[in-house]
Amino acid sequence: MIITLSGFAPPTEQIRDQIRGLIASGRLAAAERLPSVRQLAKDLDVAPGTVAKAYKALETEGYLTARTGGGTRVSQSAATTPRTVLDAARRLVNISTHAGTGLDDTIRILRAIWPEPHAESPTPEVSSPQS
Repeated sequence: MIITLSGFAPPTEQIRDQIRGLIASGRLAAAERLPSVRQLAKDLDVAPGTVAKAYKALETEGYLTARTGGGTRVSQSAATTPRTVLDAARRLVNISTHAGTGLDDTIRILRAIWPEPHAESPTPEVSSPQS
């Protein structure tokens, strides 16, 4: 997870906005664990209270859930990309880069093997009994 602080907005707002963006973009998946308050505060060189305030606000908004002993995680209802899909995508990135396959070729391969959407069969009309 990459968060950078810059600009004029207060750090708490910047942290909240960036985590929201990471969730919306699928870079943070459902149930994915976030760094501890202390770790993120250290990484960003801010007070732990700043990160705690941002996490609490995101929890109130439904983006995060906090569990005693389980850390802070992305809420199941907030994530746009299921964790299994994100994990599989990360594996594909690792395998592709290891094999020397670039992004464009990987996307072409996915498009080539992606199942075609099935045309919806028309719903049979129900005829009403003649009187």
